[in-house]
Amino acid sequence: MKKSLATAAILLGLTPAIALAHHGWGSYDVAGKFTIQAPVESVVWQNPHVHVMLKYQDATWEVTLAPVSRMTRRGVEEAMLKPGTTISAEGYPSTRTEHEMRAERITIDGKVFEMR
Repeated sequence: MKKSLATAAILLGLTPAIALAHHGWGSYDVAGKFTIQAPVESVVWQNPHVHVMLKYQDATWEVTLAPVSRMTRRGVEEAMLKPGTTISAEGYPSTRTEHEMRAERITIDGKVFEMR
């Protein structure tokens, strides 16, 4: 019983830290929707979100995509985002980080994938 209470107390104490570790979408400019079409430089295929780096207008943009499970459920596999593959990412620029965006949808080889 004491062990269960101690475990519960620890988990409750960690809840705010876990919540802060995952960012919200409030730090993106929803009025500034734009599209980047560029070759993939690199991809980070891990949770909480997949990230793709795209070279666009003399800068490397970090594009935040959906979590891995959502990507695979919607038909996007890591191999589809290999370096050199040109993709299109439509989304919103970060208000906090220069050259970072949250993608609403991406297009790979003419096929559109929704990220939400």
